[in-house]
Amino acid sequence: MMDEKQRIEEIIVVEGKYDAAKLADLVDALIITTGGFSVFSASDTKNLILELGAKRGVIVLTDSDAAGFRIRNYINQFAQNITVKNAYIPALVGKEKRKAQPSKEGLLGVEGVRGEILLAALAQAGASKRKKRDGRTITYADLYELGLSGTQDSANLRRTWLQNIGLPPRLSKKALCEVLNSLYTYEEFLQTLPR
Repeated sequence: MMDEKQRIEEIIVVEGKYDAAKLADLVDALIITTGGFSVFSASDTKNLILELGAKRGVIVLTDSDAAGFRIRNYINQFAQNITVKNAYIPALVGKEKRKAQPSKEGLLGVEGVRGEILLAALAQAGASKRKKRDGRTITYADLYELGLSGTQDSANLRRTWLQNIGLPPRLSKKALCEVLNSLYTYEEFLQTLPR
């Protein structure tokens, strides 16, 4: 295992939370999950991919089965006006440890593939190294202090604010901080807030 995670500029789109967890152990990147086929009807997920992808580019890393290719093709289709790189894992026969049965096609998904294979797939797709960002990080404490979280009526204020800056209202606290830090410096973040 590496001493320091590789910092990747592009957002990485994967199918599920176990894929995201596996990647998060390997790279320092913003990882978005499609929720499998949910991406076909989740306008929030599509909008987030488009918004962040327009600024940083997208790497699609789905399973090597038919379902993974269907999701990959859909993302490539709706995101055709932004930079999309495709990372492919080999079709390896096997079963993930957490599953009782192998997948329908009997292939390992992203979560079941060895880390070095995933890193090689990202490198072959042309993943860009992200430079360390200057300035201070936007934290959950900032959201609290600014009344966007954990206070009376913060949910309504946050929902309206997120809508105004083009982000989905259902982001978790962790995801919201990651997204904000990928889009803005602390000073730019302050400029997005209602006056």
